[in-house]
Amino acid sequence: MRGWAGLAGGSAAALALGAELVARWAEPHRRYHTLTHLAAVLTAIDDLADEAGDLTAVRLAAWFHDAVYDGRAGWDEERSAQLAQSRLPRCGVPPGRVAEAARLVRLTAAHDTLQPGDRDGAVLCDADLAVLAGPGYDDYTRAIRQEYAHVPDALFAQGRSALLRRLLSTPALYRTPHARDLWEERARANMTAELATLTAS
Repeated sequence: MRGWAGLAGGSAAALALGAELVARWAEPHRRYHTLTHLAAVLTAIDDLADEAGDLTAVRLAAWFHDAVYDGRAGWDEERSAQLAQSRLPRCGVPPGRVAEAARLVRLTAAHDTLQPGDRDGAVLCDADLAVLAGPGYDDYTRAIRQEYAHVPDALFAQGRSALLRRLLSTPALYRTPHARDLWEERARANMTAELATLTAS
């Protein structure tokens, strides 16, 4: 995947970690949290690069934010953060940056815990939510449903509707000005349409 060596270096440890992360993102049980999602988040971070404080930490966090994915909200992010903490020092990443990357990974468990003034957190969370405004929104929702195929339809619709209502009730989905300009209007339209479909069914 593009850009990994520029973040973690070209050492044997860094190259091995890059290969491990690619393998994790390519696990066969994933439907949405795949290499395609990782690439999309990295691209969105590029769009928001001027908003970040430590852009390298943000990009490292993107690589790790769903590196562990078992469909257990909160637990997955915590284990992904722990993976970053255990692996990145071997690549020579400075301790402060390792800590920041791990903190950012944990933020993605619940984007609404982001504190005002957290520039790096805003960039990562906005990039993670950029899919809500994408032209492939229907593909995204289908992939999410496949990842929760074990959940009955009625229960899934209830949980998904609650999530959409919570997101739509926020004054702004995106925390950075540029992300709001790029994605806010379209994301709200996509989610409103999905919510209407779930409610009707």
